[in-house]
Amino acid sequence: MGKVKRVLFATGNKHKFHEAEIVLSKYGLSVEQWAVKRLEVQSESLEEIAKTSLAWLMLEKYPEYPFFVEDAGLFVNALNGFPGPYSSYVFNKIGNEGLLKLMDGVENRRAEFISVVAFTEGKEILVFEGRTSGFISYMARGERGFGFDPVFIPEEGDGRSFAELDVEEKNRMSHRAKALRKLAEWLTSSKII
Repeated sequence: MGKVKRVLFATGNKHKFHEAEIVLSKYGLSVEQWAVKRLEVQSESLEEIAKTSLAWLMLEKYPEYPFFVEDAGLFVNALNGFPGPYSSYVFNKIGNEGLLKLMDGVENRRAEFISVVAFTEGKEILVFEGRTSGFISYMARGERGFGFDPVFIPEEGDGRSFAELDVEEKNRMSHRAKALRKLAEWLTSSKII
């Protein structure tokens, strides 16, 4: 098995790529965006979505470099985990205001962002997960980030929403950064790098 010179991130989302670039660079890893259309599987499991997307890319469009995909969801306790793995679809349909309407009058505002990174170098698929607990705010706050960031307040933060944090602050506690750090630690300790 040769050394990885770079790793590709199969995503069309520039925000996710920027977050990954910052996290992985701290481990001396070079990441490039591979803006390829991938199979979008509907499932209750983020891990199944990520692994299926990765397996499809391996069969259909596998590049010469190791690559990974990432899928994430916002799981709201009072909504029985909704929108969960359907977060991107739900955000595109109802946005932050729609989620806040669903939460109108709800006291239990606990929620969790979960990220699953699936990685391959051509044979096996490895999965790394990151979680960030927090709360749904009563109004959208902040101009940074993307998706549900303006309505999610991380528990380990200082009361600001993800969208009120700069990318470095967000990466200290975000679900995606946690999963990416696990990937980076595996890559740097596995002797492929």
